[in-house]
Amino acid sequence: MDKILVVDDNPSVCSALTILLELHDYQVVTVSCPADAMPIIMYQSIALVLLDMNFTQDTTSGEEGKKAFYQFRQLQPDLPVILLTAWTDLTTAIELVKNGAADYLAKPWDDEKLLVTIANLIELNDVQQTSKQLSKQQREREQLNHQANLCGLVFASTAMQRLVDMTVQVAKSTVNVLITGPNGVGKEKIADILHQNSPRAHQPFIKVNVGALPLDLMEAELFGAEAGAYTGANKKRIGRFEAADGGTLFLDEIGNLSLSGQMKLLRVLQTGEFERLGSSQTQTVDVRVISATNANLHQDIQEGNFREDLYYRLNVIELEVLALSQRKDDILPLVEYFTQSQKVMPKHTKQALLAHQWPGNVRELENACQRAALLSQTEEWQAQDFGLTPVDVEHNMSEFEETITKAMIEQAIAEHHGVISRAAKALGLSRQALYRRMDKFEIKK
Repeated sequence: MDKILVVDDNPSVCSALTILLELHDYQVVTVSCPADAMPIIMYQSIALVLLDMNFTQDTTSGEEGKKAFYQFRQLQPDLPVILLTAWTDLTTAIELVKNGAADYLAKPWDDEKLLVTIANLIELNDVQQTSKQLSKQQREREQLNHQANLCGLVFASTAMQRLVDMTVQVAKSTVNVLITGPNGVGKEKIADILHQNSPRAHQPFIKVNVGALPLDLMEAELFGAEAGAYTGANKKRIGRFEAADGGTLFLDEIGNLSLSGQMKLLRVLQTGEFERLGSSQTQTVDVRVISATNANLHQDIQEGNFREDLYYRLNVIELEVLALSQRKDDILPLVEYFTQSQKVMPKHTKQALLAHQWPGNVRELENACQRAALLSQTEEWQAQDFGLTPVDVEHNMSEFEETITKAMIEQAIAEHHGVISRAAKALGLSRQALYRRMDKFEIKK
């Protein structure tokens, strides 16, 4: 709920404005002089100020209001201030409007005009603050891009910004990292960033999809094998750990590693030592291990399918990559990247893209963009090009709204600093729809 500060020495005016504004879902704070307004502006979240121009009896010059206005501007330069006076001094009005006053209304005011003015100014200020925040984030990202190698990662969400910041910070160390998240979210890209921004960036970076390795060859792939160690082993085989010596080894789908492989991996992490299959000679390597999984390793540990001691060796730092449905701000930038901005994206197509849940995450979105590039026959991107339909938006929005949980709303509002329009966009909702969900969950506006 937006909070409005009324600064007026007339109790009747304060009472009338309080009733009017509270009837229209505003929270109202009233004070009788500018001095009392200062600490409120400094320490409370005020959306707009209604400021009287005269406070001393028999004074009509407007100088008191003028002085207060400039003091408010020093405290909060972007705070919208509407000037109220029974004495319409146009010279003073023009001066203050030129210097940032939002509007200048004469007493007695027109209720409808005042309400429209307040609503428009608060909305405009939300947009401006959002724009400034985005500009700040863009500058931070550009600086981060300049200082770090992000390996072409495309993102716009606050959640991914935090993940990237942490990834770049962790990259400077040599600790083992576990990357978690559902299939298709880009865990391998995070591993790339970890290696490319580490002191080992110019050393080998070996990637192994553990889930794609046959069980009978998994240990040979990781640790190597001597000739004759198993059927078909006609010559000595160098394992991935040896190949990664001095550098980084990325083990994707680590939850699929066999128990015997887990035991050997634990030993390597503890001592740096292992033996090739069929050999008694101990090898020593210096390898940083980055692993990734979409599995619930805690459950695997309880079921006896994954070693708890290995889990804690791998998971010195955990980096969680959220599902695309939880970072909707990334959807349109990714579409622009995958489609190379070949065509205009109309609003209804954006709505379809944002409303879809993308269970296959970034991988599914990339495939949809490839489909669109092949099948599109119009000058603008259509929802059908991406395998979606406008009906998905028009008829399923109420069903989609029901999938938005209280936690998701609170997270979006926090990430966008309380700006409802930005939080709604991130969730794929209209502002009115978000307000409905907030009312349902009794989340304060």
